[in-house]
Amino acid sequence: MKLFTPIIFRNVELKNRIVMSPMCMYSAEEGVANDFHFVHYGSRAQGGAGLIIVEATGVEPRGRITDKCLGIWNDEQAESLKKIVDFVHQNSESKIGIQLAHAGRKGSVSADTNRQMTPQEGWQTIAPSPIPFHPSDRTPHQLSAEEIKTLTEDFRLAAKRSVNAGFDVIEIHAAHGYLIHQFLSPLSNTRTDEYGGGFDNRTRFLLEIVDAVNSELSEEQALFVRISGTEYAENGWNIEDSVKLSRLLKNKNVDLVDVSSGGNINGVTMELKPGYQVPLAEAVKKDADANSGAVGLITTAEQAEAILEHGQADLIFLAREILRNPYFAVQASWKSDDNCFYPHQYLRAKPSKS
Repeated sequence: MKLFTPIIFRNVELKNRIVMSPMCMYSAEEGVANDFHFVHYGSRAQGGAGLIIVEATGVEPRGRITDKCLGIWNDEQAESLKKIVDFVHQNSESKIGIQLAHAGRKGSVSADTNRQMTPQEGWQTIAPSPIPFHPSDRTPHQLSAEEIKTLTEDFRLAAKRSVNAGFDVIEIHAAHGYLIHQFLSPLSNTRTDEYGGGFDNRTRFLLEIVDAVNSELSEEQALFVRISGTEYAENGWNIEDSVKLSRLLKNKNVDLVDVSSGGNINGVTMELKPGYQVPLAEAVKKDADANSGAVGLITTAEQAEAILEHGQADLIFLAREILRNPYFAVQASWKSDDNCFYPHQYLRAKPSKS
C-alpha cells in the first residue's frame, strides 16, 4: 500500500504516511507535560505511526486554550517534552512533531467547566480586533503592532526550544479560529493597519511567524502549517484564499500544508461525513502544487489508501481513530502484508503470515 511507503521532508524521513494529528488532552499543570502525556504519545509510537504530532502547545501563557493545555514558553516545559521525544526516538521508528499555537480570543477557558474564565480566574484574551468568538465571551484585547512583533518572537523562541528538545517536525497552528486564523479572516480581522484589510496584510502575521520559525530550523527539521481550508461563512476565509496562501507558504520553505477547516465563526454549519475535508487538501495539493495533509473522519486504511492513490494528499492525519486505536498503523499493515514498526517486546503476539 502507498500508505506504508516512506516520504521525506528536508532530511526527515517518515516510514509511512500515517500521522497522529495533534489533539488537545487538557491534562497539563502550568503547561508542563506529565506521565499521562508520556504514556499517551509513547503508545502511539509503539503503534507504528510514521509521525506523531504533540497537541497544540502555547508559545506564551495566554496562548493556551485552557488552563490545562501544554506550553513551551519556558525550559521546564521543554524538558518535560524532551523526555517524550527521547523515548519515541529510542523505542520506535516514528518521528515526532509539535504544534506551536496561540489561542487568541478562544483562550482562557476552564478545562473543568469548559467556559471562558474571568481575567481574575484566567487571563485577558487577545485578538487582531476586539470581536469575541461567542456573544457570551469577553471582548478580547486588540493587539498593537508592537505586541504582534512580540508574539512573533514568542513563536521563534518556542521553535528554538522545540529544536533543542529534539522534535523532528514543527507545525504552526493557523487553523480552527485560533490567533493566526483570526488574523487571516476578514470576519475576525477588521484592522486598518499593515496587519488588516487586504489578503496580503491579513496573511502578514503568519508569514512573519514562518520566517521567524524557519530561522531556528535546519535541514534536520521539517516545517508544517495547519490551516482551515474554509470557515464555511459568507465573505469569510475560503478555499481560494487557502490555495493562494499555500503558494506563499511553499515559497517560504514550508514543507507541508495540513488542511482542516472551520473553527473561527460561531454557529456555522458543515456537513460531517467520512473524508469531508479531503477535497480541501486536494485543492491545496493540485492548485497550489504544495504537499498537503488530509484530516477529518478518516477511519480505515482503505479510505486512507484511496486518498493517496487518487493524489488528493501526501499524508493522512488521523485524530479520533488513533485515539480509539493506538495500534492502527501496525494492525493495518498486517491486513495488507506491509512492513510497519512492531515492538520487539510484543513479537510473540504478532500474527504469522499465512
